[in-house]
Amino acid sequence: MANVANVTTMVDVGDAQLACTDVGSGSPVVWLHGSGPGATGMSNFGGNLAAFQDYRNIVVDLPGWGSSPRPDTGEPLIFDAAERVCRAMTALGIERAHLVGNSYGGAVAMRIAMRHPERVDRVVLMAPGGVLPADAPPWPVGLERLFGYMAAQKPSREAMAEFVRLMVFDETLATESLIDERYESSLRAHPELPIPPNFGDLTPDLALISAPTLLVWGREDQTVPLTWAPKILEGIPNAELRVLPNCRHWVQYERAPEFNHIVREFLQGGAAAAAEG
Repeated sequence: MANVANVTTMVDVGDAQLACTDVGSGSPVVWLHGSGPGATGMSNFGGNLAAFQDYRNIVVDLPGWGSSPRPDTGEPLIFDAAERVCRAMTALGIERAHLVGNSYGGAVAMRIAMRHPERVDRVVLMAPGGVLPADAPPWPVGLERLFGYMAAQKPSREAMAEFVRLMVFDETLATESLIDERYESSLRAHPELPIPPNFGDLTPDLALISAPTLLVWGREDQTVPLTWAPKILEGIPNAELRVLPNCRHWVQYERAPEFNHIVREFLQGGAAAAAEG
């Protein structure tokens, strides 16, 4: 990204470290990626950051993904990750931030907003996890592929290609370089998870999210389907929903210009911006 320092550091969060890329300057935004195989903060959001140069962007590798080791913990993954992200914010001198998270990262953002509302300005959630319908399982095909890849003793590049193609409506966006990047990242040695992992259930505490919240969903999402959105929309007191057609799970990648515009518009109405004005 031109003219913006891009520094990745390992941040001490107590009994572990989180890899964080620190980009730009201004009001802080913490970016939280999904749980798909090979996911990292920059693979999820690197293409969006040029549109947010006037913010301080903290792009996190969540525990067990990318360069962040997975600590030994009995806590549900969402709960544990949320606390570690808060500790990373403290270590980086960030008292309060906007949170942007997709899928699993959206669930982590919700958990932070529930437990630490004083640290959250506005929240953007792209097809977030952590809130399941009563009839799940069976799982949507995207989650089936995700769990299948995680469970494989020797995951293949072709399995990664099938997973990546399912994440986008326009399969030409599932480029060979993207597949290679995700596949190579997925082979990094982290402790194995049970299948399905114990992510944790956020449903009982949705009403605790007081921050203004924007849900962004791809209409054709086959991983966290749009039919799962109403429970979250109705549960969070100050939530709104934007649905993008011809789009699946990776909204920030597949519809980057629209996503960037929608999110910037939303963040510019945040409490911190109003106070500065």
